[in-house]
Amino acid sequence: MTILEINTKIQPQKQQLLQHPLYEKVKTIDDLHQFLESHVYAVWDFMSLLKALQRQLTCTSTPWFASANPETRYLINEIVLAEESDLTLDGKRLSHFEMYVDAMKDCGANTIELNAFLQNIVDTKNVFIAIKQSNLHQNIKNFLDFTFRVIEEGKSHKIAAAFTFGREDLIPNMFTEILKSFQQNFPETDLSKLIYYFERHIELDADEHGPMAMQMINELCGNDSQKWRDVEEVSIMALEKRIGLWDAIEEQIENAVELA
Repeated sequence: MTILEINTKIQPQKQQLLQHPLYEKVKTIDDLHQFLESHVYAVWDFMSLLKALQRQLTCTSTPWFASANPETRYLINEIVLAEESDLTLDGKRLSHFEMYVDAMKDCGANTIELNAFLQNIVDTKNVFIAIKQSNLHQNIKNFLDFTFRVIEEGKSHKIAAAFTFGREDLIPNMFTEILKSFQQNFPETDLSKLIYYFERHIELDADEHGPMAMQMINELCGNDSQKWRDVEEVSIMALEKRIGLWDAIEEQIENAVELA
């Protein structure tokens, strides 16, 4: 199997995501806040996928030993560098998650529930318990649970599949659609930090991280047909969980409109 064949297999889910009605539902600043307050969990757990890959594909312990594959070592370290310590709009260094949270605060979105969720992970020392105990929409819980189940299984090619086809490969097109909606619906609202975040992702993922992630999949699977089948299965499931996340955000926006 090849990257091209995987892309063909997952095309229905990708099209469903790219044509999701959610993009048209973000019409007011309250809708935007609802979107950000739910989507931020995907920004956060993405970092865990990334760090799980770094732990598997590089040496992050002492004494240091060279990891098995120099090419994948380079690829993942390059992605980590940008995702964990990128330049912000005002020239500081932050992770993309921190940039997103900063942009949320800047445009008036609420981060209280997010902070409580993250603190509960610290307190319980168990991400699965924290997910279960949270007040998040069930689809968001399912999305997070899937991510950490893949990480817990510890198979680098499966983690890379969730990372690449469930996230990196989609981000440029998905965020372009979201940006169009933002620019159309909020011309008088200062969303400079948020737009910078999205544009930075589009730039990095389309030009650098996307191709790097695809190369990483090739390196990890090689000629192993079972690994390629695993990649296909995990990729489809990751996309279905993302569709569920989008469904949840759309539902929350619609419910908020009905209550208003």
